[in-house]
Amino acid sequence: MQTISEVISALKAGKITSEQLVKQSIDTFEADKNSSLPLNAFLEMYDDAIEKAKKADEEIAAARANGTLDALFEQKKLLGVPFANKDNISVRGKRLTCASKILEGYVAPYNATVINRLEDAGAIPLGRCNQDEFAMGSSTEYSVYGATRNPINREYVSGGSSGGSAAAVAANQALFGLGTETGGSVRLPASYCGVYGLKPTYGVLSRWGVVAYGSSLDQVGIIAHTPRDIAAPLSVMCGVDMYDDTSADLPDGTSLSQLTSLSADEFAQLKIAVPKQFLESKGMDADVSKVFEQTRAWFEKKGAKIDVVDLPILDASIASYYVIALSEAASNLSRFDGIRYGNRVDNGEGYDKLYVDTRSNGFGPEVKRRIIIGNYVLSEQFSGDTYKKGMSVRARMQREVAELFKSYDIILCPTCPTAAFKLGQKVDDPLEMYLSDLFTTFVNLSRIPSISVPAGYTSGSAAQGGTPMPVGVQFAGAMFSEAKLLRIAQNWEDEHTLCGVPVKEA
Repeated sequence: MQTISEVISALKAGKITSEQLVKQSIDTFEADKNSSLPLNAFLEMYDDAIEKAKKADEEIAAARANGTLDALFEQKKLLGVPFANKDNISVRGKRLTCASKILEGYVAPYNATVINRLEDAGAIPLGRCNQDEFAMGSSTEYSVYGATRNPINREYVSGGSSGGSAAAVAANQALFGLGTETGGSVRLPASYCGVYGLKPTYGVLSRWGVVAYGSSLDQVGIIAHTPRDIAAPLSVMCGVDMYDDTSADLPDGTSLSQLTSLSADEFAQLKIAVPKQFLESKGMDADVSKVFEQTRAWFEKKGAKIDVVDLPILDASIASYYVIALSEAASNLSRFDGIRYGNRVDNGEGYDKLYVDTRSNGFGPEVKRRIIIGNYVLSEQFSGDTYKKGMSVRARMQREVAELFKSYDIILCPTCPTAAFKLGQKVDDPLEMYLSDLFTTFVNLSRIPSISVPAGYTSGSAAQGGTPMPVGVQFAGAMFSEAKLLRIAQNWEDEHTLCGVPVKEA
């Protein structure tokens, strides 16, 4: 596993070329595609990735000859660095299907803002990665292309909905990956695959060019091997975008490319809140609880002060999240009607029949389920009692969480109640699948940032296939506290192990 800084140093020194990096990823993808249990992380590699890598190499060679190499990399901080892209983020001239039959063959007419900014910094989009259809799911099993497998144990899920990006990074098919979050879809697969995953403050990364699921909750996120590998792309992507009225500047965002860990004195001044509601959760696996307690002990050993706090509003997070998210999903997906976007099933029997046939044929079962529930919630007789109440709960949650951060630096809690589960285990049990988001949705509702860190492993019992599976713990902070969260996470990364257990496996 190489970090972005190591790759950039090698590119500067001429020890490797961007073309070689891209070809390595393509070769790994092709070899894996033909294996007995393919990972199915990438759906395709972009046909111009090698050409873009060659142009990056030419720029580097010219700057080396002119003695302006440092200046070039100051201007283009990610020059020659390839990355994985989720299948719901637009790349001009490339297929964009959201892992759905209804968008089969659709080609994006423009770049998403996050793609433009990465390419302006010299980064190279490698290809599009698998996901749950329209980002609706927690396991990447709801994809028209089939499930993405976990690179640690291929009989297990990779998490979702950004499971393809997480698996690609964990399997060293990409240096970093873009995902999207509505209720935990970056942090959950990061936890399951044993890598870092950041969900930024709402608005820090533009949503322009990202297919909408729940617009007031959606946010682009980053998955990588280290906090520094998250900070570098975040520093070039963040900031106000004229095409997205909800976008916002990140204070000191440009300084993230030189991320440092906290000093011992700074760490000892940390005040950490652990919500009592999460500690008392009946759905938390014993192995997850053990890893969390080890993480908590690590913070205390380094001098941080930890308090258990009571936030009763957290008990309503799952319910209010699904009321809001599914309502917005029903509204956003109404545009996929066979006329404006995507495939059309038209038997010449009128518009009503066209709508019904197109959507029935194009959407998978989980998307249909969420559209039906969302429309039910928004129906005239229920919208006042259900949707408005969900919005009221969210507003109260934002206030109470913001008040908590006046006294504490971060909230510490598990990323999810369990480690990765076996493929097919929960796919027919939507309620059980929804509960995977038990510890993540409050972050999206509160619009705060949170990072999942690889904190340890399960015991690897026979029930887990005999393979220790990764367990993530998340650090959540106040709005626009990404730099602090990443610095704390870098302290974690610097330790490398926890109680003798490797934080990451090769």
